[in-house]
Amino acid sequence: MSHSTDDARRLLDHLFRAAVDRARPDTSLAGHLPPKPKGRTVVIGAGKASAAMARALEAAWDGPLEGVVLTRTGHGEDTRQIRIVEASHPVPDQAGVDGTAEMLACLDGLTEADLVICLLSGGGSALLAGPPPGVSLEDLQALSRALLRSGAPISDMNTVRKHVSTVAGGRLALAAAPAPIVTLAISDVPGDDPAVIASGPTVADATTAADARAILEAHGIAVPASITHWLTDPAAETPKPDDPALAHASCRLIATPMMSLEAAAALAEEKGIRTLVLGDRIEGEAREVAKVLAAIAISCATHARPLSAPCLILSGGETTVTVRGNGRGGRNTEFQLALALALDGHPGISAIAGDTDGIDGSEDNAGALVDPTTLARARAAGLDPRAFLADNDGYGFFSVLGDLVVTGPTRTNVNDFRAILIT
Repeated sequence: MSHSTDDARRLLDHLFRAAVDRARPDTSLAGHLPPKPKGRTVVIGAGKASAAMARALEAAWDGPLEGVVLTRTGHGEDTRQIRIVEASHPVPDQAGVDGTAEMLACLDGLTEADLVICLLSGGGSALLAGPPPGVSLEDLQALSRALLRSGAPISDMNTVRKHVSTVAGGRLALAAAPAPIVTLAISDVPGDDPAVIASGPTVADATTAADARAILEAHGIAVPASITHWLTDPAAETPKPDDPALAHASCRLIATPMMSLEAAAALAEEKGIRTLVLGDRIEGEAREVAKVLAAIAISCATHARPLSAPCLILSGGETTVTVRGNGRGGRNTEFQLALALALDGHPGISAIAGDTDGIDGSEDNAGALVDPTTLARARAAGLDPRAFLADNDGYGFFSVLGDLVVTGPTRTNVNDFRAILIT
């Protein structure tokens, strides 16, 4: 690799880390705390960042705290007052079921003088595992796997999850009543809708069980009979926006995808690099999004439109992968492999894509790097990039090249970060 390629890769790595740092709870949470109550302060929550949020809350809060927070296995933190339960993600497990039950028990007997602080981040949908009556954990796991393979957008997946749960879709806020509940959330969803983050356990739900049934049908998602039956039960309905029982609930966003994109843009512009932020809610099949962004990057390189080099194209959001192969890899490695093919070694264009939680899908990498030498190095190593893409094996492809981005769990999550640098 040339010196200029090394410089580009180094800068892209710094941009990704700047985006992640902006979303870390220890830098973003303290400015959003509610006033102390007369009574108890009970802390609940779930998500990949929730343990780090709990630790940041303990550092910033003047007074006693108690409660239970669920996080993904390996994402725990040392806390003094708030109990951390680690459970499985993205498919729920028994630890999640037990931790959710323990969390609900913390809300028993609260009064209007008490305060509940709910710490939510991406990943909470799987971690808050409350199977409804007649639905087993195995059934819930089957639903999770089917949703993850479906290619359905996150909002659709969470509409289904909210109606197959005892805690999602506003039900956790009902359990806290009559105590006021303040949710501090790190958004990982397009549009930053609190009703979608972690399936909105403390927020009124405008969707219906009929919507959930329609989504399963539209995407051809087969589910266990117990779930089909439950979704026709009136008890599957969630509390709606006009429900007076949710008047005591409020939500504050402490970190969002756009905040992280802006942090990366500021770093690039300090270095004299013009930046275009395409948006924080880019959705669609990862390989199709890659073709579009590659075309924009090539236009910048060849026509100086919409920007002239040196320039940077930033985007966030959550793409999807419809799994047809047997490979390893999440949506960011899939995006990068498709991007490399679309760029076809175009000189002066390099890119990084990664999930800000440090875990791309279910692998140990956040994402991957691409540069003008990617395809040439792959062919020299005997790799067929199109075959890897057909097998949904972005991880295997970039692993051989040494181009995986590995950060370990970052303890935050504002969704995907993509940066394409044109020099």
